[in-house]
Amino acid sequence: MRKKSGQVRAVLKYRLKKTVVLVGMMGSGKTAVGQALARRLGVPFLDSDHEIVEASNLSIAEIFERYGEPFFREKETQVITRLLETGPAILSTGGGAYLSETNRAVISRMGVAVWLRADVDLLWARVRHKTTRPLLRTADPYGTLKGLCATREPYYARADLVADARRDYSVDEMAAHVVEVLRQRPDVLEESE
Repeated sequence: MRKKSGQVRAVLKYRLKKTVVLVGMMGSGKTAVGQALARRLGVPFLDSDHEIVEASNLSIAEIFERYGEPFFREKETQVITRLLETGPAILSTGGGAYLSETNRAVISRMGVAVWLRADVDLLWARVRHKTTRPLLRTADPYGTLKGLCATREPYYARADLVADARRDYSVDEMAAHVVEVLRQRPDVLEESE
């Protein structure tokens, strides 16, 4: 809408009331979409995997190799809890984080979970050339990804909200789609003048 002066009115602004926790499979866009969403809403972007890497000075793959997945999951829960205490933000989590009942409970209590849902072929197109995915270091990485989806999707389906990814969405279009999904929850996102 144009003002009489000919200037375009600023885009509608929002106020985030709770931390939005992005959950979903590797390749669903939690980091890229999360960063775009944080910019769009004017809040910090946090990444639990990044925080774990910074604290340990090891890559996720190195942590898995040296200490195993149970150790990683314990640290992940500690980091997610700490990050949720920082106030409204966009928090990207690792693909396995939402499988933990403890993580789901703390996310539900302190934030809102949004599942970035993507089909296995879209996920595969995004991750097949990456070497930073320790769970896909198998003889059949596509089969492993498909199996992970089958195992994890019932947990992701417990998220408060779902935003479906599409091949033709850019990162910014997906972030805009997530905003529309969040608008269903005025307790999470409110419009402001």
